[in-house]
Amino acid sequence: MSSVDGKVAIVTGAGAGLGRAEALALARAGANVVVNDVTDAAHAVVAEIEEIGTKAVAVVGDVSDSEVSGRMMAAATEQLGGLHVVVNNAGLLRDRMLFKMSDQEWDDVLRVHLRGHFLLSRNATAHWRQEYKDSGATYGSIINTASEAFLLGSAGQPNYAAAKGGIASLTVSTARAMSRMGVRANAICPRARTAMTAETFGDAPSDGVDPMSVEHVAPLVTYLAGPSAQAISGQVFVVHSGTVALLAPPTIERKFAASGELWTQDELESGLGAYFADRDPEKSFAANGVLDIP
Repeated sequence: MSSVDGKVAIVTGAGAGLGRAEALALARAGANVVVNDVTDAAHAVVAEIEEIGTKAVAVVGDVSDSEVSGRMMAAATEQLGGLHVVVNNAGLLRDRMLFKMSDQEWDDVLRVHLRGHFLLSRNATAHWRQEYKDSGATYGSIINTASEAFLLGSAGQPNYAAAKGGIASLTVSTARAMSRMGVRANAICPRARTAMTAETFGDAPSDGVDPMSVEHVAPLVTYLAGPSAQAISGQVFVVHSGTVALLAPPTIERKFAASGELWTQDELESGLGAYFADRDPEKSFAANGVLDIP
C-alpha cells in the first residue's frame, strides 16, 4: 500500500543531496517525477530516474519565481499526466547573527524557503481542488521541509529559523484547508548531511552507515506520499538515522488570571514576575528536548 506506482510527483531542489535522494526513492517506488533544481544538475537526476524505469522531466529554475512554479505544474500535468505528490525541499542558507544580517540575507532565505513552499503548494492545491470539484475525488500529498532550527531558535540563523517556522505553520494550515478533499500535508525536520549542512554536521564517518545520510530521510517521504499514510496529515516529524519522531504541539505551562477586568502592574509582578523568579532562566519556548532524540 505504500507504493506510489504510477503517481506523479514534483520534488524541488532535487539536483543533489536530500532532494535527489527523495526523487530517486519516489521513482523506485514507481512514481514519475518532475525534478526541479536551480542548476542543470536536474537533468542528471532525470537520467538516473529513467534508468530506474519511470518517467522524469527536468524544470530548471528558482522555486521562488512564480513562472517556474507554473512550469513545474505544467510539466507534471501536461507532460506526465497528472499531479499527486509535492515535495517542497529547495532551500539555501545565509547564516548571520541577527545584528549583522543584511536585508538581502533575510529576504533571500524567506523568499526561497517560505515563498517557494507557498507558490507550489498554492498551485498544487488549486489543481486538486478543481479535480475534486469536477469529479468528487482527488489524490494529493504535500511533504514540506521544515527544520529543527525553528524549534531551537538557532542564534546564527534568524532568517532560516523564521522561514522554517513559517513552513510548519503553512503545513498545518494547508492540511486543514484541504482535509475535506482528502489532500494531506505534513512537514519533516530532517537531520541530513548535505552540501548545505556541511558546516553543521561536518564530514561523514569513514566506515559504517552514516547516521546523517539522506538515505535515512527519503523512505519517510516516500511513505508519506503513498496511500498507506492517508490518515496522516498536519503533522511535523523529526527524522534522522533510524528515528522518526512525531512532534506534539506546544502545551500551556502555566496560566495567570487577573483578579479584575484589567491587569495592574503590581498584579503582573506578584503573579507572572514571581513565577519567573524561581524558574530556570535557560528555559524558554525553544524545544531543546528535540536534541535528545537518539
